[in-house]
Amino acid sequence: MKEIILNIQNLTVSFDNDKVIDDLDFSVKKGDVIAIVGPNGAGKSVLFRTLMGLVPHLGKIEWSPGLKISYVPQKFSAEKDFPLTAREFLHLKSKNQDKITSALESVGLKNKQSDMHHIKHHLLDQRLGWLSGGQLQRILIAWAILDNPDVLLFDEPTTGIDIGGEETIYNLLKKLNDEMALTILLISHDLNIVYKYANSVLCLNKEKICFGPPREVLDPQALIKLYGGEAKFYKHEHKN
Repeated sequence: MKEIILNIQNLTVSFDNDKVIDDLDFSVKKGDVIAIVGPNGAGKSVLFRTLMGLVPHLGKIEWSPGLKISYVPQKFSAEKDFPLTAREFLHLKSKNQDKITSALESVGLKNKQSDMHHIKHHLLDQRLGWLSGGQLQRILIAWAILDNPDVLLFDEPTTGIDIGGEETIYNLLKKLNDEMALTILLISHDLNIVYKYANSVLCLNKEKICFGPPREVLDPQALIKLYGGEAKFYKHEHKN
């Protein structure tokens, strides 16, 4: 039986007396891949920030002791004149070049031998603010996996990434989950991703609408309750 590494009971988060998350209960087992779905403003990103201890809350959040948690935000921006290169950013997490190269390969930034020179001597020396949206997001994901975390929190990690890169990243998540029993919590609006990669789904619209295996709990009634009438998922517009 899998070990429970996160237990949430009666979690409530409010901003100015407005409840963003209301009396939420669920648990996460080691090696789970849990997709969190819901409309805009449902509290999904707030839940992630709360799990990292960044937001005041009521109720109980119990992580197993000693877990290493990494987080990839949905959006991250850097001014063009911000004096930090991609290489320097990655070195904040690790100075080991082999680990950095492996992480870059894993997120699709270097998948051919001929790319090595370009990555090492061009992209990594670019300031973060000079990178394209897709390049920056991949650098962020590489940064997140550098120190071999136990838990990954991904807030729509492929936003702004082309379809090929998206497949690389999700296939990487599946590989890490299969080989290392890595626990992953993933916010997504893409039903295909939820069905393909998640063993459980949390339907959240300020309160828990459903929780369990996607093919069992994502029925039409739950989707209507979750999205309020027009029950559908959508795929993000992919960009190069």
